[in-house]
Amino acid sequence: MNDRTTLKEQVKTKYDEIARHGEKAGCGCGCQTEVSMIGDEYEGAEGYVAGADLGLGCGMPTDLAGLEAGQTVLDLGSGAGLDAFIARSVVGEGGRVIGVDMTPSMTEKARSNASELGFDNVEFRDGDIEDLPVESDSIDVVISNCVLNLVPDKPRAFDEMYRVLAPGGRFCVSDVVVRGRLPESLKRSAELYAGCVAGAIPREEYVDLLRAAGFTDVEVARAKVIEVPDDVLREAASEDDLARFRANGGGLLSVTVRGTKPAASSR
Repeated sequence: MNDRTTLKEQVKTKYDEIARHGEKAGCGCGCQTEVSMIGDEYEGAEGYVAGADLGLGCGMPTDLAGLEAGQTVLDLGSGAGLDAFIARSVVGEGGRVIGVDMTPSMTEKARSNASELGFDNVEFRDGDIEDLPVESDSIDVVISNCVLNLVPDKPRAFDEMYRVLAPGGRFCVSDVVVRGRLPESLKRSAELYAGCVAGAIPREEYVDLLRAAGFTDVEVARAKVIEVPDDVLREAASEDDLARFRANGGGLLSVTVRGTKPAASSR
């Protein structure tokens, strides 16, 4: 298997374990130390479902997505359904929420949660973000929480987001990005500490890829530093690597990014 296939299989295996055990992960992508990048932001939010909260988020995209009643929302990497249920609390019974996840045990868990809640306008589909099982031009808002950085082919994923959004539709996604250059030695250490770092790319590159997909008004609406202790980084990195990284302002960020598909698309 190539590196992209290996990463996808590792993530799928880890998410399957989390879905089956039903425990908060802190980070859901293979970390060995529990890290909570979202904190208590979700608790108390309208539509919060404790049984769907597996601690996999690094932001709260629903908070900045500009959701409105009656909209159709797509949640990429929907997990047990937490963000989908919060979105449903806004779009209401007249709206619709679709979740897509590549891990069958996760979609099964999400469907069970939706059934218990009695929601008939929230559905969960098995599928890859690079090849979404969703009709073109059918979605008002795309959301995602700490998932896209794990997708090996990000340009393809962003193209798929663009395809399924209706003209004038928008996205709001939370993700992990790199600030500055992250040496491979530091990246390996960080991945052990917070597995969702795997696949993370520089912030500027992330934004540029979204623009290249055709999105306009792309902006980082919120950002916060993910603290990775130096003693963890030193497990694989040299003191020189660590010093250069810090001197250049390097670090890891949790960001929430949003943008729009033009109403008159030329693609």
